Amino acid sequence: PKMPNSTTVTEFLLMRFSDVWDFRVLHAMLFLLMYLATLLGNLLIVTVTTLDQSLHTPMYFFLRNLSVLDMCYISVTVPRACVIFLLENRVISMVGCAAQIFLVVLCATAELLFLTIMAYDRYVAICYPLHYPVIMNLRVCVQMTLISVFSGLIYAGVHTGNTFRLSFCQSNVIHQFFCDIPPLLKLSCSDTFINEVVIFFSAVVIVGGCFILIIISYIHIFSAVIKFPTRREKGKAFSTCVPHILVVTVFSSSLNAVYMNPTSNSPTIQDMIISVFYCIVPPFLNPIIYSLRNKQIKEAVRRIMRRIFYSEK
Repeated sequence: PKMPNSTTVTEFLLMRFSDVWDFRVLHAMLFLLMYLATLLGNLLIVTVTTLDQSLHTPMYFFLRNLSVLDMCYISVTVPRACVIFLLENRVISMVGCAAQIFLVVLCATAELLFLTIMAYDRYVAICYPLHYPVIMNLRVCVQMTLISVFSGLIYAGVHTGNTFRLSFCQSNVIHQFFCDIPPLLKLSCSDTFINEVVIFFSAVVIVGGCFILIIISYIHIFSAVIKFPTRREKGKAFSTCVPHILVVTVFSSSLNAVYMNPTSNSPTIQDMIISVFYCIVPPFLNPIIYSLRNKQIKEAVRRIMRRIFYSEK
């Protein structure tokens, strides 16, 4: 519903996937299960890679950082969404909305940069195994991580500031289960052209740039792997790379689908579903891909369990 131009919006209403109570409960349960699975899986990775000395390598250093990030990332949107699904209150304040946008953009950017660094790490490990300890030393790993987080902070700050300098005086219903920039731009009564241009170009540069770097890393990795003498070695190398490519593809394509046309036509349930693929699916999939399919992590879990078990006896 359009309001007269004199009233400015001070709070927003978030959307549910459905208004039917049974579906709302179902959606809340699904979200909650994915949330708990994500927290447990990522917590397991953080614990195991911290406690087990044999996993104190660059690969697991980045994996641990990714897991910490993923726990934060999914916590920004899912708990709030569950509340919206189950309770009548769908209101989010202007400050709450700004905070949610800032954190979502920060986590998504850092996630993408971490995944890019991990591809580079695999590339160095497979293509330059002898130089690997020198190239990926601890200082380099820490610097890369800090640069990623810092870039995310700046990027999130710019986009959040750019969005909230607009005035909102039309409807206050955000067609999304969390505060995100594209659905907010649709509610603005200011001119959003500059915002759209900035979002479009930054999506092309950051998402596109990271995706290209990852693809280049994998082209080098695969051309090195094909030369491996045994099928077992080839299989092992492929099995560590393919899942990573899968997560990156799902993540970057869904991000682009939403951000490349920020003020596309009428809001649809499709937009809400696509956003699940960049907000909830990557943090949920990462522990499954990196821990359940990883021999070293499985063995480390067994060693830690044994230690706990014997110390209790």
